[in-house]
Amino acid sequence: MSELTLTVMRLGFLAVLWLFVIVAVQVIRSDLFGTRVTQRGSRRDSGRAQQAARQAPPQQRQQSGGGRRGRNTPTKLVVTEGTLTGTTVALQGQTITLGRAHDSTIVLDDDYASSRHARIYPDRDGQWIVEDLGSTNGTYLDRTRLTTPTPISLGAPIRIGKTVIELRK
Repeated sequence: MSELTLTVMRLGFLAVLWLFVIVAVQVIRSDLFGTRVTQRGSRRDSGRAQQAARQAPPQQRQQSGGGRRGRNTPTKLVVTEGTLTGTTVALQGQTITLGRAHDSTIVLDDDYASSRHARIYPDRDGQWIVEDLGSTNGTYLDRTRLTTPTPISLGAPIRIGKTVIELRK
């Protein structure tokens, strides 16, 4: 084996070793300090959204309202147990993602939650559906582990690790 080949192999091994050390340090750091939870929906942002809705044409405002709502249609998602107890998210027809990832709608600082754990979304009939996104520890609806997308009734507890979430009026 030539001296050049041996030197290239040594440098390659050294690079792989340093890459392993850097990844190990990042994993240890994230375990020690946890995930960073950022506040969303500041007053300034909500004021901009209201101003944009006022400036929209009347036809567009009616379409964005979602039409008539039934009496038993949920209007908010409430965290009832866990570190985020009391957190409320208004249901406006958009998909709500739950997990440890920073871009989730509700960021769960829970050791039993996956980064992309579950999602809650409306179907065409206005019914809200919860779906587990292949999480390790599972998503539970009324003490039943979800295996398929399942409709949610009002007040039914959705458990993700130590966090419990409910749909309410």
